[in-house]
Amino acid sequence: MSLKKETNILITGGAGFIGSHVVRLFVESFPEYKIINLDALTYAGNLENLKDIENRVNYEFIHGDICDTELLDSIFTEKKITHVVHLAAESHVDRSITDPLAFVKTNVIGTVNLLQAARKHWKEGEEHLFYHVSTDEVYGSLGDEGFFYETTAYDPRSPYSASKASSDHFVRAYHHTYGLPIVISNCSNNYGPNHFPEKLIPLMINNIIHKKSLPVYGEGKNVRDWLYVKDHAEAIKQIFLKGKVGETYNVGGHNEWTNIDLVHLLCEIMDEKLGREQGSSKELITFVKDRAGHDLRYAIDATKLKEEIGWEPSLQFEEGLSLTVDWFLENKGWLENVTSGAYLDYYKDTYES
Repeated sequence: MSLKKETNILITGGAGFIGSHVVRLFVESFPEYKIINLDALTYAGNLENLKDIENRVNYEFIHGDICDTELLDSIFTEKKITHVVHLAAESHVDRSITDPLAFVKTNVIGTVNLLQAARKHWKEGEEHLFYHVSTDEVYGSLGDEGFFYETTAYDPRSPYSASKASSDHFVRAYHHTYGLPIVISNCSNNYGPNHFPEKLIPLMINNIIHKKSLPVYGEGKNVRDWLYVKDHAEAIKQIFLKGKVGETYNVGGHNEWTNIDLVHLLCEIMDEKLGREQGSSKELITFVKDRAGHDLRYAIDATKLKEEIGWEPSLQFEEGLSLTVDWFLENKGWLENVTSGAYLDYYKDTYES
């Protein structure tokens, strides 16, 4: 895609984990275009993630909710939005089990609100794109073998993944029904700097630092494909520029780990970096009751993305995990700030993997 001078890109959820890395990359990569970050600043949204770019002339932050239709209309009108990169979502599986309606509201209705705003303000023949960032969890669960492909049938197993599957379907429906120019990507598990510690890796890092229990679901045999967040941000940028309208792209790290093996590796890295006796952190591992509907295995085939767009991960997992641990150890103030609220206390024995 060859962007025009008057390009104004709305990124939703840009203060969150993945979103903040996408916002930074877009602000730095496209100095001639305006990047507008819309975020509701719920518990996982944190403007500290973007302190280094907050004064850039091509960046603007708007505090608001994608469920606010009047706000969306005013943003599209006043900011002359030409492109959308939609990352705003509720994403914690355990919380979707206890409060599914919150996920329906944000992930489904919020997405449709954005689609409606784009449909209202964009005219046929103009250069526009609605890029919807989704998850591999919409595909359900794999056995010991096989991969998720772009053609894999949807089979969501939790309210979270069902809400994301629904939003994917609405995005495609607006393309086929109204001709809205869209692209969708479904990504595997991310890790890296700024990761809110409701997720497996940052929770374990935080607990190891404080010598707290390391809760592992079931026997720790659940398998996930892990991708460094900056690699995901680069994939989003490349799909944004080169993706074919109407297409879906799977984004993965070709990097499968069982939860227990990952935690063991993390313990070894942390013991070395903290100067502790090797094996001491592993003694903190405790096995807890498995989560309801816990998918056994996710694994992405990202061949289409590599062949059509030329993207593939830049880091090996051990290298990326080491960089992630370094970031958290160097930013203990950030970690203390986000773990000081009641939310993390409530979820101290759960995590999203």
